Amino acid sequence: MAEENTSSVREFILTGLTDQPVLQMPLFFLFLCFYMATVTGNLGLITLIGLNSHLHIPMYFFLFNLSFIDFSFSTAIVPKMLTSFISEKNFISYSGCMTQLFFFCFFVFSESFILSAMAYDRYVAICKPLVYTVPMSPQVCLLLLLGVYGMGVFGATAHTGNIVFLTFCGDNLVNHYMCDIIPLLELSCNSSDVNLLVVFIVVTIGIGVPIVTIFISYGFILSSIFHISSTEGRSKAFSTCSSHVLAVSLFFGSGAFTYLKPPSVLPLDQGKVSSLFYTIVVPMFNPLIYILRNKDVKFALKKTLDRIMLS
Repeated sequence: MAEENTSSVREFILTGLTDQPVLQMPLFFLFLCFYMATVTGNLGLITLIGLNSHLHIPMYFFLFNLSFIDFSFSTAIVPKMLTSFISEKNFISYSGCMTQLFFFCFFVFSESFILSAMAYDRYVAICKPLVYTVPMSPQVCLLLLLGVYGMGVFGATAHTGNIVFLTFCGDNLVNHYMCDIIPLLELSCNSSDVNLLVVFIVVTIGIGVPIVTIFISYGFILSSIFHISSTEGRSKAFSTCSSHVLAVSLFFGSGAFTYLKPPSVLPLDQGKVSSLFYTIVVPMFNPLIYILRNKDVKFALKKTLDRIMLS
């Protein structure tokens, strides 16, 4: 049914990141290395959390899911992107393009809300440590996770639905390395300001609601930290949150820069370069941030490596 709405277009051509032949192979190997680092880091963190029982607490339950989202997010985008560097024309079918768009939006929204769930977890851990196990019980964690993926489905359905009902007449050249929202809107014959408004509203929900949750959580956290009398206690509280704050800053900063500006302010060529940051760099850096800056994860890594060496 979706393909009937697209008129004559049955497939798209992704232009990729650059059309300069001299850059194709160096960029292919660069992003292949990035992808391998992303897969290794995120699957490694998932394995680490699964194998170490002292990490089976809410904080690492959400980190486990963040790593799963980052791995899946990167896998939905990068392999097809790599094809553009080694193929003369990078074709993708209409249904394949809509599928990639759906999963891209699903994982972006899921990451936004898993980061806000992690902020709430830090709020409870620091502001209500004596009753931590009550508001962060397994049942509550599961409900929060269902909410995270539920918002992922909402974002993906809203954005994909907004594109599916558009008409693509003749031009099938997508000026991007993936099927992203704005390039597809610009390619359509009948997109309007209403479609752009839908994008802006849905993106604002996907970024705005988590950011408000995160700011409120950290407002209470900072208030509690400043009431801690000992310097050591304050330092420990700040170090507990530092990894999460860095992950939040990287993800929301790059996402807002790309999508909360009109296309006239950020041309497509600049937009696809800036989108590299949250589609490729952020999923690669998140496991590194938590491994290098989190004492529990570093201890679990050392323990696991020692176990492997002794076996």
